[in-house]
Amino acid sequence: MTEKPGPEDTTLDAPTHSALKRLVVSLADSKRLMGIRYSDWLLGAPSIETGIAASSMAQDEWGHARLLYAMLKDLGADPLEAEHTRPMEAYASVDVLDAPFGDWAAVVAGMVLADGAITVALDAFCKGSFDPACSRIPKMLAEEEFHRSLGGAWYRRLAGCGSTEATELLRGATERMLPPLLRWLTADDQIEALAAAGFTAPGDAQVAAFRDAVRDVVAGVGVDVDAVRIREDAWDPSRGRGPGHPDADAVERARGDRNRALFVE
Repeated sequence: MTEKPGPEDTTLDAPTHSALKRLVVSLADSKRLMGIRYSDWLLGAPSIETGIAASSMAQDEWGHARLLYAMLKDLGADPLEAEHTRPMEAYASVDVLDAPFGDWAAVVAGMVLADGAITVALDAFCKGSFDPACSRIPKMLAEEEFHRSLGGAWYRRLAGCGSTEATELLRGATERMLPPLLRWLTADDQIEALAAAGFTAPGDAQVAAFRDAVRDVVAGVGVDVDAVRIREDAWDPSRGRGPGHPDADAVERARGDRNRALFVE
C-alpha cells in the first residue's frame, strides 16, 4: 500500500508499525468478506424476515470494514488503495470466508463462529492503546450483539429441530470452521509483539475468550470446543492468515470492480 506521512509514524518502530497495519487490514478484510457472505443469502434465507436480517448484518459488516480501513490513514497508508485496488492474493481476511457458505447450516455456523472470532479480535484490539480502535470499535461491538443473538438462536433451533440432516450439516460446518479460526486467533510473533506493546491481547487470551463465547452453543451438536485442536499448517505472516485467498467473485464485489465507473468517494 502507498505510504503517506501519518501521526503514528513518529511514535512506532518499523516492526510494530507494520504489525499494526497488518492487524487493521486483517480485521477490515474479514469484516468486508463477512458482509459478502451474509449478502449471498439475502434471497436464500429460510424466511423473508431472516433475509432482511442477513441484509442488515451485511450492511453492518460493510460499515465496520470502512471504519477499519479508515484507520490506515492514522498509520500512513491509503485506505482507498486498501479497499479498492489490491489483488485477491493480498487479501488478509480469515480463511474460512474464502468460499461461499454452501448451505444455511454453514451460514448459521459462520454467524456464531466466524463472526464470533472476528468480534473477539476486535474486542481485544479496542481494549489496547491504539486510539482510533478505542474510539471506533465499541460501536461495532454493540451492533455485533444482534449478530450474536441471531446466530445463537438459529444454531440452537437447527441443533434441536429433530432433523438428523440439519444436525449433521451444522456439526460438519462447525468442525470445519473451528480449527482454522482457533489458528487465526492464536496469532503469531507479530500479534504477540503488539500484545507486549499494549495494542491488543495475546493470542492465548483471545483463544480462551472465543472458546468461552461459543462453548455452550456448539455443545448443542455434540462438539466440545475445548477438545478441538488448533490447526497446524502453513501460515502467511505477511497477511496473518493461512494460505490461499477469497474467490475471485467475492474480491470483485469487495473492491467494487463492477461499479468502478460510478465510484465516488
